Amino acid sequence: MSDKSSSRASAFDRRAFMAGVAGSALVPMTARAATQDANAPVAQDPALPVEVTLHVNGKDKRLSIDARTTVLDALREQLKLTGSKKGCDHGQCGACTVLIGDRRVVSCLTLALAAEGQEITTIEGLATDDRLHPMQQAFIDNDAFQCGYCTPGQIMSAVACVKEGHANNEADIREYMSGNICRCAAYPNIVAAVKQAAPEIMKG
Repeated sequence: MSDKSSSRASAFDRRAFMAGVAGSALVPMTARAATQDANAPVAQDPALPVEVTLHVNGKDKRLSIDARTTVLDALREQLKLTGSKKGCDHGQCGACTVLIGDRRVVSCLTLALAAEGQEITTIEGLATDDRLHPMQQAFIDNDAFQCGYCTPGQIMSAVACVKEGHANNEADIREYMSGNICRCAAYPNIVAAVKQAAPEIMKG
């Protein structure tokens, strides 16, 4: 056998040896992983529909939804309550603000499953019969909107701002309404609307 052939054979043997060693090292790891997988609980596919009951504007709504569905998408796509708007879809603009209990939340970041059993109030649930809520009326009286896209979220946040006790002065109103963006910059009118509605909301 030539030196060249001998060198090739030697190189092949080394490769075979290294492959064998690597393979034998992997066997216990593979066996252990297989044992762990067999004992692990099977995760449910989140895309499979789940049953949920949402209490929205005083009524129970039974839905079958993807477990990853947000409150905003459940409201808009399932219940056809389109007052709550999808703005940034990242919880930064406030257009989707609703009340869950007495707490204002950005519904685009809140899972519908997490809101089950709690009272959800949307802009559609504020008025009583044919009478507007005091905050809705104040927004009209003070021309506190232009394009109107952010208005439902602004109103819901403003109602919570008053109930939280943060509408005592203009500085507080600006601070506690700062999570709601108005791209038309109607902020002075929004502050005026909150000031007008606050006494009646607190009285009621």
